[in-house]
Amino acid sequence: ARAVGEFVSNPADARWDNSNINDGIGNGQDVYTMHWGAGTAGEGWPTRSQWVSFENMFNNNKNLMFSSCSQFGQPNDSGPEIGAIWDSIQQVASETAVDHRFILAVILQESGGCARAPTSNFGVRNPGLMQCHNGDGTCNSDITGQVQNPCPTGVITQMIREGTAGTNSGDGLANCVNQAGWSTDADFYRAARIYNSGSVASSTRLECGIATHCYAADIANRLTGWVNAPHNCPCDTNFASCGC
Repeated sequence: ARAVGEFVSNPADARWDNSNINDGIGNGQDVYTMHWGAGTAGEGWPTRSQWVSFENMFNNNKNLMFSSCSQFGQPNDSGPEIGAIWDSIQQVASETAVDHRFILAVILQESGGCARAPTSNFGVRNPGLMQCHNGDGTCNSDITGQVQNPCPTGVITQMIREGTAGTNSGDGLANCVNQAGWSTDADFYRAARIYNSGSVASSTRLECGIATHCYAADIANRLTGWVNAPHNCPCDTNFASCGC
């Protein structure tokens, strides 16, 4: 089995002060801006100084988290379950040096924060809140068919730890950031693409390659305040429009 317990080893990307929940610029703006290219500030991608605060980001997405399980035909998250998501993000962020806002953005992207998200499988099992790489944590098991309501706090923490610190089968966000390797804020958007598809296209353009072409742009927008505004990325519905 591969090593687990990943942490961000690049000091340019590591963050060990995730106890500060009032970081960032507050609410940001609930708009969707299409970002093209390799994730760099010169191409217009947001730097970390333009990200919203963890507290604002979490609170602004609570309505989504309280309703996200409906899309899967499962009971929606309770207040205590959403509280456990907050606590678990903070715990795992402190263990891995991954920015807590980045963890939250991936949770929102992958499951909307639904504690009973089903497991997707397009060749690899992806269970739980972060649809991680063949993890064990889930409150909606594709193996046993068991759905847990409420979802135990320990399982919520496990799901977030597996998505962030890795599993026996694959990398979590921490190693994806390490692999991104540019020592700039673009590493987070490159890491998002690696987490989604396993690699960045040889062109370095984050809308190209396989899997969800809008993934990195979606993460960038979530980090700057996008919640309900129309989704303006054309790549997944019309890949030819991306010019890859």
